[in-house]
Formats: sequence, C-alpha cells, structure tokens
Amino acid sequence: MQQLRRLLARRSARVDESAFVVEGAVLIGEALRGGWDVLAQFFSGDAAPVAECDAPVFKLGEGVLDRIASTESPQPNLAVVSRRTASLARLKPSAGLGSRGESSAAGAPWVMFLDAVSDPGNLGTILRSAEAMGAAGVVLGGGTVDPFNPKVVRASAGALFHVAVVEGAALSDVKALGYRVLATSSHEQAGSAALDGADLSGAVCVVLGSEAHGVSAELATNVDGWIRIDHAGRAESLNVAMAATIISYEMARARP
Repeated sequence: MQQLRRLLARRSARVDESAFVVEGAVLIGEALRGGWDVLAQFFSGDAAPVAECDAPVFKLGEGVLDRIASTESPQPNLAVVSRRTASLARLKPSAGLGSRGESSAAGAPWVMFLDAVSDPGNLGTILRSAEAMGAAGVVLGGGTVDPFNPKVVRASAGALFHVAVVEGAALSDVKALGYRVLATSSHEQAGSAALDGADLSGAVCVVLGSEAHGVSAELATNVDGWIRIDHAGRAESLNVAMAATIISYEMARARP
C-alpha cells in the first residue's frame, strides 16, 4: 500500500516509478479503452475488480482505502497504471492532410500549448475540452502541473487517456513542426483579434498562460498573432480552463 500512497502524493514518485494511480472503475475502464498498461488493480468492500483487465488484483483491507485515498469519499476501485507521454513528433502535421485526413487548410490539426498552468483542476478541464473538440494534442510548458496528479486525472474525466500529452517541449519546437502560433490575451492589445473573427484555419498552436501572469515574455517571441475573448462583464479575465473550452469549440468550428 505504500506504493499507492507514494504515487498519489508525490510527483517525484510518479516520475521515478513511471506509474500513477487511477481512481474509480469508470476511469480505469477509460485507461483500458485507451490502450494504457494497467499494472495492478485494487478494490475494497463489496466492489468488484474492473473486467477485461489481466493485471494482478488485490483486495484492500478494511479502512486501508480511507488512509491512502486522495478524496474524502474515495472510489472503491484503484489501479496503478504505467505513466507515458507522447513524443512531439506525433503532433507533426501530415503533408497536405489534416487531423481527419482532409486536404484543406481548414481541416489541419490544432494543438494547445500551456504556459505555467499550475492548477490541477484547470489542467484536467483543459484536457477534457481539447480532447472533446478534436485537438491533436496538448503540450505542457514549464511550470505546468503534472498531468498524472490525481486531481488532474479525475478532472480530465478520462480525456487524459485519449489525447496526446507532450511534456518538455519548447514552443519554438512546436512552431518548427509547421504550426502557426496564436497566443491568448485577456485584453485588447496591438494587433490582437477577437476570437470570433480570427483566422483559425491551418495548423494552429494556441498558447494559454497562467491567469496571474498570462503568456510569458519569453514565449511571446515565437508568437505569430494574438487572440482575445471579448466579454461584456466586469471581470478582467476568464478562468484559463473556461477560456480553453471556448477556444477549443471555436477551433473545432473552424474545421469542417
């Protein structure tokens, strides 16, 4: 049980052991459907192990789950899953083809690049929105929370297992693949375009920064254009996950 405790609590353990914990039968099923390698299953009480999984199964003793789980009302099923991320090369736009095989520029793939998005709930929601709207992948820049943090895994609602997640790549590397880089701004600035009127066609990488600081000046040197979400209320900016969801929808609408 010490392994479960370590993997739930520490990013360093998840990296060193190349594994993480998935909580709940539904999410374990999503991991299996996504082709992820389940290393071990655990269950407690009257729960049953998730079917169609050939990993070793262990029953937790009474009270053990309450001591190790990361939520106040823990799910009775846990699994240790092999940690993996996608290579940047996987996001390279195919010559003349979009993410669904179209030859038009409007059907080309799009990706998100996250700059110092540190809240686990926000990252999970962003992954969920990006996967739902057909993103080719999500690239995690410096300062971004571990995608295998248990709060991220839960908030992604299974999207983590179905969208390419890339760690450790620079924005310049993404741009070098052939993406046009559009960064988001919470306010109108010189040359920025409102999202509902912006050109979102072609292979596009959308950069979102932290709510506190926005897109960093270092990354701004690789930006080809700026987009903003106009709003009528008094709020200075939207929550980054909300903004990502709106942008994801518009990116999907721009691709027939």
